[in-house]
Amino acid sequence: MAKYKETCDLYDDEGKLLKSKVALEKVSPLVNPAIKKIIDLTKKTVAVNLAGIENGVKTGAMGKGIVPGRSLNLNLVKDVDTIADKIKKLVSVEDGDDTKVTKVGGGKLLLIEVPSARMAAAATYDAASTAVASATTQAIIEQYDVGMFDGPMVKSVVWGAYPQTMDMQGGNIITVLSIPQNNEGLGYSLRNVSANIVAMMTHRNAMQTAALSCTFEQAGEFEMGMAIGPFERAQLLGYAYQGLNANNMVYDLVKSNGKTGTMGTVVQSVVERALEDKVIKAGKKGGYFTFYETKDPMMWNAYAAAGTMAATMVNCGAGRFAQAVSSTLLYFNDLLEHETGLPSCDYGRVMGTAVGFSFFSHSIYGGGGPGVFNGNHIVTRHSAGFAIPCVCVACALDGGTQMFGPEQTAKVYQDTFGQIDEFKMPIQAIAKGV
Repeated sequence: MAKYKETCDLYDDEGKLLKSKVALEKVSPLVNPAIKKIIDLTKKTVAVNLAGIENGVKTGAMGKGIVPGRSLNLNLVKDVDTIADKIKKLVSVEDGDDTKVTKVGGGKLLLIEVPSARMAAAATYDAASTAVASATTQAIIEQYDVGMFDGPMVKSVVWGAYPQTMDMQGGNIITVLSIPQNNEGLGYSLRNVSANIVAMMTHRNAMQTAALSCTFEQAGEFEMGMAIGPFERAQLLGYAYQGLNANNMVYDLVKSNGKTGTMGTVVQSVVERALEDKVIKAGKKGGYFTFYETKDPMMWNAYAAAGTMAATMVNCGAGRFAQAVSSTLLYFNDLLEHETGLPSCDYGRVMGTAVGFSFFSHSIYGGGGPGVFNGNHIVTRHSAGFAIPCVCVACALDGGTQMFGPEQTAKVYQDTFGQIDEFKMPIQAIAKGV
């Protein structure tokens, strides 16, 4: 028997129906096999920058600086096949297990999926990056018969400044997740992925970016205990409508407002859709103002979340600027509350997040563009998974206005993790997983 009475239709990034009458729990991170795979791949997939290592040992660039006079000429990119085979043997637990090594970028990069046995035997996802870093170091030393006095140099180029720094600063091991010590609290690991990284993993497809970011954010909400009991339905509805284009709502809203619309017209469209679908109805009047009512605030929140996403695509897409996302998050929801008298997206938490976000991303402080923020950041962590997906989408639509743009900070993620279908096209993968 279905856990929830709601069903929804899932549409792709071009507005085409993928699955109809999908039970709400079928898009849960706890149930859907494709979502589980996305999370699993996020934890156990590691990229190795062979070209970076080759340059590092040649120039003495390791960790946080350069050591003059230290130089090794190792043809890692040329010998990529041999190096890949050695790393695979070292990382594998047993022959024929699910270890996978893929060459990308003409052999300049390796994408390695660590075997499940290593992850099962570990307390945290650190096991993936440490196993790959050690295996890469060992493989290089063996392949080129590196002596005992140059071995530490190879190790430092691969591992970076660790353990002088808590993470592998300046190293050549690339993961989607930051180290656990960087998390702001319990369950924040999957929310600790910067907006630029998500945008590049999906090759800047805005609808796919929304789906991938929402998957990370909502899986994080489940991990931190926000989806227990009655709150589970609230999170799943928001996830489906904002991230998975349930009932084609985000697509329809953007299509109807994209050419000449504004945030205000998206507000009108959301209210009209909610009235048409009987999610809200006109209530008491106060002078010229009509207060709207709803018997299902969780469903209304899902509509508000879809509207917030659509407003981001319309506004930031029109200007091709990511910078406007904070004001879009704030003022779309402010207008929505004034129009209806009902709570805005995430019951006001998106609006609240946007106030601080505006200040810290480009106001008086101006500490960094939207692309460097994530759901774990102290400024943007406050919404229950509904703010950051819009930030990621704004970065996907940005036309080069950020000081720290996706290509500048995260191009390697497109070249590596962006070659995996589950990351590149999560909407289709999740619908198939239903």
